[in-house]
Amino acid sequence: MDSSYSLVLLLLFLWGLCARRMERFELTAPAAFVLLGLLLGEGTGVLDLGLPHETVKVLAEITLVWVLFTDAARLSFRALRPELGLYGRLLGIGLPLCVGLGTLLAAALLPGVSGWAALYIGAALAPTDAALGATMMVNPVVPAKIRRLINVESGLNDGIVTPLVVLALAGVSAAEHTAPPDATGHALVQLAIGAAYGAVVGLAAGWLLRTALGSGWATEDFAGAGVLALALLGYTSALALGGNGFVAAFVAGLAFGSAHGAPQRVLLYVEQSASLLSVLVWLVFGALLLPETFDHLTWQAVVYAVLSLTVIRMVPVALCLIGSGLDLKTVLFVGWFGPRGLASIIFGLLAVEELEPSETRALVPVVALTVLLSVLAHGLTSLPLANRYGKAAAARGIGPAGAEADELPVRGMAAGGLGHGRGRRWGGATPL
Repeated sequence: MDSSYSLVLLLLFLWGLCARRMERFELTAPAAFVLLGLLLGEGTGVLDLGLPHETVKVLAEITLVWVLFTDAARLSFRALRPELGLYGRLLGIGLPLCVGLGTLLAAALLPGVSGWAALYIGAALAPTDAALGATMMVNPVVPAKIRRLINVESGLNDGIVTPLVVLALAGVSAAEHTAPPDATGHALVQLAIGAAYGAVVGLAAGWLLRTALGSGWATEDFAGAGVLALALLGYTSALALGGNGFVAAFVAGLAFGSAHGAPQRVLLYVEQSASLLSVLVWLVFGALLLPETFDHLTWQAVVYAVLSLTVIRMVPVALCLIGSGLDLKTVLFVGWFGPRGLASIIFGLLAVEELEPSETRALVPVVALTVLLSVLAHGLTSLPLANRYGKAAAARGIGPAGAEADELPVRGMAAGGLGHGRGRRWGGATPL
């Protein structure tokens, strides 16, 4: 086991050495570490990640907490105001339609899946991950407005669907008699407590940190570590009060960013920490989750995974953007670049930890296979489709330049380095 841990650390260091070179081969960190996990784990047996269930659960939970907090804290309502209508369409109309269509097709297509289980699949596969299309996200030929649109959607939809995933898991447990009959009602109460508590914590912490920095009591050199602890504090203390920690972390991030006013200066350390853990999640996904997926794979799961990346994603996007002023090529481009990634994997790991093995066999393989196909499909098409769309946009007089905005991070060491920043590629690239 010690040798396996040493191998993981070596892989992280080696990726840090050659990440910039890997960009030339369009190889993102998620794709690389999924492949490494699968080859070194199931393929050769060199990597033995016989992690206790509790360790996997803690890894998934901490990663999700930091991702939810930082994505929400980076939200700048002032910067988003010019395209607020488009964001509202995608998140307020397109996302619910995606969850609803995914739920209906899961219940109709997948054997042994109905009700709460179908809702879990629809919600777990609704959030997108811009990291899997990182080469598109930093490609200057794509108009900045479109990249911002995809990036903001990716940064917020995981937090929005988290309550649905939590509620669905509670419903599945109750239906299978692995939880009390009132589990769903209890989950709703937890969500409400988490949201209210997260708002209070985020507003208070944001005001306190801004005041402390302004008065000279605090220094930005240590503020990042403080915010890192704050995100976890919001989660753990919400649990202690009987609330949902994930919702508390997301709402706390929204409130903190609003109260602090300049979160980009204190979030870098949190983002880098979240990036490191996200890469470990991708490695665990390749080494542990994919082999189980292949063992319980069905043709219905394959069909659903393909539909999830195409019809279930693209039809709601097309419907919600009717009348938005975007042309058909742009609507198709935005619809296609809805990769399934980190959030869906973590939701899958949470299902493994919270449900009985008999319950997860019908759910988790669908989620894992969809993510795997997304890693391959969006990784391969990111550069060529971005260049093709960028040329078409330029021909119509839509240049790549656009009003600069505070960008949500493209997470997961996607574009090379051990971190990510505001609208830039680590190691230097054209800003969004």
